[in-house]
Amino acid sequence: MKVAIIGGGAAGFFAAFSVKEHHPSAVVTIFEKSDKLLSKVKISGGGRCNVTNACFKPSLLSKFYPRGEKQLKKAFSVFQPKDTVAWFAKRGVFLKAEPDNRMFPDTNDSQTIIDCFLKEAHTKNIKIVKNSAVSSFADNDKGISLSFKAGTQQFDKVVLATGGSPKMRGFEWLQNPGHTIVEPLPSLFTFNMPKEPIRALMGLVVENATVRIQATKLQYSGPVLITHWGMSGPAILKLSAWGARLLFKKSYQFNIQVNWLSIKNEEEVTLFIDEKLPSIRKKKMANANPFEIPNRMWMHLLEKVQINADLPWYELSKKNKNKLINVLLNDVYDVCGKTTFKEEFVTSGGVSLEDVNFNTMQSKLCKNLYFAGEVLNIDGITGGFNFQAAWTTGYIAGKLN
Repeated sequence: MKVAIIGGGAAGFFAAFSVKEHHPSAVVTIFEKSDKLLSKVKISGGGRCNVTNACFKPSLLSKFYPRGEKQLKKAFSVFQPKDTVAWFAKRGVFLKAEPDNRMFPDTNDSQTIIDCFLKEAHTKNIKIVKNSAVSSFADNDKGISLSFKAGTQQFDKVVLATGGSPKMRGFEWLQNPGHTIVEPLPSLFTFNMPKEPIRALMGLVVENATVRIQATKLQYSGPVLITHWGMSGPAILKLSAWGARLLFKKSYQFNIQVNWLSIKNEEEVTLFIDEKLPSIRKKKMANANPFEIPNRMWMHLLEKVQINADLPWYELSKKNKNKLINVLLNDVYDVCGKTTFKEEFVTSGGVSLEDVNFNTMQSKLCKNLYFAGEVLNIDGITGGFNFQAAWTTGYIAGKLN
């Protein structure tokens, strides 16, 4: 059996391994359009590669996917993070979980994953052809013919793992057999705030803030990173994933409300201040920050509500105390635009999930065609979830059922 894998990324390689596991005598070729293999693996997690997430319950795991939750819940019962950890361990690569459940190789180096994959491809006699873009394909009685610059080649089965594309034209060639393409839009992007003075605090992280998009139900808690263009960090990236299509409709112009303390109500904060007051009452507000937020953020907020930082705590008026509590819990920022990471872009959109049988990852329109990875309208929030979807869909597609 001749099998073509289109795409030399995470999903493509894993699908190729699965084909050889389930069909050892199959002749498998990976076709990559560029001269680089596993480029997203290389740069993921700041070069450490966030391989998966230590969430081992399929029903819980699937909830981290703004698009694809229902379909992946079933797929994760076949291959989930526990299986990913075991797969790598069997090949001498050990994964470690960080406190936030993100999992990395114990070497903290993405090259470990790349070396493992290249070695596995060599061991399993998988052929890799770089600089070989597929321009079109056609279903026929013998399987599928693929068109390349140099001519056409015939295969019995094809796994399509070309990844996401930021533009619709990246998917046009897949529409020929009638596949529906959900318009690709950015997911996992940072918020631009050109008018906001908080940008002067770039590099600062508030570890546990809650960010809400005003006039919506969307909110997320977690670390917030201040950047020279606005805000980033897990809380922002997760919001952008869940709000990808809504924020596109708003032309990326909206307000966010930040609770810097992640304390739910004003009464709790008032009580907290009152408890701390006896020990700090004579100290200047600049020198006595009672909350677990960085001092630079504390000073920024005092300035924002025009409270004199040299004021002793005991001189703080009730009016100013209310202003302070309000900015700690309901700090509003104007967002005008987004910044995406071009090399690591994740898109919502791709091949409609209605066109795919998730028991097999087979196309419902083209019986010898299978899908894996981000080419599908699937995307997860940040934390290793997008790679896990690649491993899972690649593994199932590779069964060629």
